[in-house]
Amino acid sequence: MGTILLVIIYLAFISLGLPDSLLGATWPAMQPQLQAPLGMAGVLFMVIAGGTIVSSLSSGALLRRFGTGKVTLFSCVMTAGALLGFAFVPSVFWLIVCCIPLGLGGGSVDAGLNHYVAAHYKAHHMSWLHCFWGVGATAGPMIMAHFISQQAAWRDGYLAVAGIQCLLVAVLLASLPLWNRRSLGRGTAERASTEAVSVSASADDSGNGAAKPLKAKGVKLALLSFLLYCGVESTLGLWGSSFLVREHELPADTAAKWVSLYYAGITVGRFVTGFITFQVNNRLLIRGGQVVALTGVIVLLLPLPPSFALAGFLIAGLGLAPIYPCMLHETPVRFGKSNASTLMGYQMAVAYTGSTLMPPLLGWVAGFSSIGIFPIYLVLSAGAMLLLTERLNAVLGRKRPSAALPS
Repeated sequence: MGTILLVIIYLAFISLGLPDSLLGATWPAMQPQLQAPLGMAGVLFMVIAGGTIVSSLSSGALLRRFGTGKVTLFSCVMTAGALLGFAFVPSVFWLIVCCIPLGLGGGSVDAGLNHYVAAHYKAHHMSWLHCFWGVGATAGPMIMAHFISQQAAWRDGYLAVAGIQCLLVAVLLASLPLWNRRSLGRGTAERASTEAVSVSASADDSGNGAAKPLKAKGVKLALLSFLLYCGVESTLGLWGSSFLVREHELPADTAAKWVSLYYAGITVGRFVTGFITFQVNNRLLIRGGQVVALTGVIVLLLPLPPSFALAGFLIAGLGLAPIYPCMLHETPVRFGKSNASTLMGYQMAVAYTGSTLMPPLLGWVAGFSSIGIFPIYLVLSAGAMLLLTERLNAVLGRKRPSAALPS
């Protein structure tokens, strides 16, 4: 039963990834039809990420009240409805309205499932969990590219993705009794939702500051690293198509396909990382991923033919792949298991803040100059993330290995 539930969690992460990459891939086709300024994509992305922050911060109360299964189901219903709205919007105003439920649908389920997997499964399961997010994030632009190539029918693309989301809703609805039975025989979904919290709280603490987790050694550096990671990942996804269309003069459908390959790099990288974690610890994987990601965005910065831009997106995606799941899984090791449940929510809220602020900031600056600053912005952000992580490693020093988790 635990294996079946893990498969369902993987499917839920596909539903999280599907909408995340659509806006950036679709924007070059949407913008002229809706007569919107270039920087409006940043505003829309900020609304989505802002809703995700709100729902992430409230995730603990929601999970205790309704249980993980029901929260996951309701979140997918919200995103499916929002995507249907995108297919029929008459103006930018209604796009903004649809972005609100799209953002709210992601935060609670993301925080809840991440903490559940970090508390109960080994590192390779966390990497594979986020690999399935990549499956959704890769499929979204590929589906959209197919429809854009047919007379710029981006609305049909959103309609198709909404249909896939509805299928996932049906799977989650059918699985609700399984979530209830998973509550260790205690009979209620509410108790099942608190299982991960109680396990974490009762475990031995390997760090300091349990009463005030934000004052634990190195926490602020870790939070800044999460902010920069999500900022880099989301900026690449949101503005990649616009950069390729305007700077390399690629057709919009080709640019969307290239960005889908960026997400494919993240997906493949996380699948492979799941196996590498058997031999390599999280700290080395985080460092190696940051170096590779920085290399990829440097390739985008160099004055090379367009084919090298595709290589840069792929390299950046492969480099980013291990960073986020390994940082999440490393949380109990860095700061102690008694701090992990609280800090997981804080880390994800700060990560969403990076997604909220950094892509719109680039759009605002590009409005005064050009989208050509895209690779410069990414190099500076990825370089800062690497420096912060190395500083965090120096501050924490050598930590004892975390307790074995069930496979």
